[in-house]
Amino acid sequence: MAALREEVLPPSLDATAEQPPLFDGTTRLYTAYICPYAQRVWIIRNYKGLQDKIKLVPLNLYNRPDWYKEKVYPLNKVPSLEHNGKVIGESLDLIKYVDGNFEGPSLLPDDPAKREYAEELLSYSDTFVSSIISSFKGDTAKEAGAQFDYLENALQKFDGPFFLGEISQVDIAYVPFVERYQVFLFEAFKIDITEGRPKLAAWIEEFNKNDAYKQTKYDPKAIVEHYKKRFLNSYCFNLFMTLGLTVDDQVTLIHLIVTNIQKVDCFLEIPEQVQKRYCLHLREENKPSYRNNDIPTQFNFIA
Repeated sequence: MAALREEVLPPSLDATAEQPPLFDGTTRLYTAYICPYAQRVWIIRNYKGLQDKIKLVPLNLYNRPDWYKEKVYPLNKVPSLEHNGKVIGESLDLIKYVDGNFEGPSLLPDDPAKREYAEELLSYSDTFVSSIISSFKGDTAKEAGAQFDYLENALQKFDGPFFLGEISQVDIAYVPFVERYQVFLFEAFKIDITEGRPKLAAWIEEFNKNDAYKQTKYDPKAIVEHYKKRFLNSYCFNLFMTLGLTVDDQVTLIHLIVTNIQKVDCFLEIPEQVQKRYCLHLREENKPSYRNNDIPTQFNFIA
């Protein structure tokens, strides 16, 4: 693949933005920079050299325009692709569609065995994603680790750094999620997904050399903050419910979370009674302020 020129990315459209013309002959990829599903299609667009053929239309998912649902894509999700007088969606369908309907290097080999394996791995990708997310509320190291072990084993089937040896639709389907999980799991749980997984480490390293992918990568710090807000809120709430703590112990625990993880957003899903007690706790001079090595023994797991 030839080196790509650096693309100047358009700003995300919010609720105040005007709708681009619809079905005027322009092929448009409605996307969101933060979305891993949309990133899949963005990568394959870049890899096939379609920057001038498929126009990016990024949306602000937190304040998206009404016209997107009303006039473009009723499911109101990204990605979607406007092409040949219709709008289609679903990221796995779209990477196949773009690969099969546009010029550029193919990302699906002719070998029947590799094609069959590609379908197996593509079908598994939803299980991979959902299993990692559910692991945030359980034994994260064990449950998430099993999914990355699956990838490690899958990468051993064919020679080469990628799942089918050479880069394919399969790699593009997985890499946006691995990108996000790698930084979040390390920051939130101190889990290095490449430890003991040399094939996975080599796969990530090889992808990070790829211009088609590099231009789509999201800011790691923003990934961590987004995932903390989205998933650790619920994690904290479930922690209170499953540990059976007294209200006083819940107050202590939320204080530990806020002061040691700097996670004020976790306040959003904590029972109101605990919120009030915690606010009272902050005003009482005789309450200890727990930091680092001052954590009570029963809460050592939070450090």
